[in-house]
Amino acid sequence: MTHQTHPYHMVNPSPWPLTGALSALLMTSGLALWFHFNSMIVLALGMITNVMTMYQWWRDVVRESTYQGHHTLKVQKGLRYGMILFIISEVLFFTGFFWAFYHSSLAPTHDLGGSWPPTGIIPLNPLEVPLLNTSVLLASGVSITWAHHSLMEGNRTQVIQALSITIILGLYFTLLQTSEYFETSFTISDGIYGSTFFVATGFHGLHVIIGSTFLIVCLFRQLVHHFTSQHHFGFEAAAWYWHFVDVVWLFLYVSIYWWGS
Repeated sequence: MTHQTHPYHMVNPSPWPLTGALSALLMTSGLALWFHFNSMIVLALGMITNVMTMYQWWRDVVRESTYQGHHTLKVQKGLRYGMILFIISEVLFFTGFFWAFYHSSLAPTHDLGGSWPPTGIIPLNPLEVPLLNTSVLLASGVSITWAHHSLMEGNRTQVIQALSITIILGLYFTLLQTSEYFETSFTISDGIYGSTFFVATGFHGLHVIIGSTFLIVCLFRQLVHHFTSQHHFGFEAAAWYWHFVDVVWLFLYVSIYWWGS
């Protein structure tokens, strides 16, 4: 950085965007082959190459930020804008699911029996597992905020404790949602109710898994002293993402589980 006349990070040529695109192609092709021919070889190959690409790409980002000093204040500002725009795009992504749900539920057609939930559908009780999941995610929002404040105060022990609690709560949420799916009396093929329920809650569950992975990486980075009280955008991005996941779940719970039942 001492040889540059500007504070920006000129990224070196990297093979990971290309390998990431190829792994995504293998995964989508593998899914088609799995659905139609019951063969998982291409899908497994795509998932393995995708995980390897993610590991090596993020390893390079960690090196650039932690050891090479490329993430200056200007670069961090750009990363913050990028993360904000990414979260906005995710909000619009979920808006489409809510649009489909309310479009069908506010004025049920004759094909649905003129009622919501549609005739023949037995919805889940919103006061059982969904309510427990809501309390779990709200508690995780408290613990991630605790971790963030502890990091800014330089309290390393409490950061590790709070991050560990958040990760455990995220994994517990995933286990609860998986068990809930096994208990449902309807499937994704049961009309518009099954489609909107499983697609919306399933994609949210995927985001919880991604967020938990994000936090696990942050925990390992905290254990090896990558973060300081002034330089920890990687953790901040994970915390923002986790709060977004929390808020989306509140809308899902109120709309699909409570009002929709």
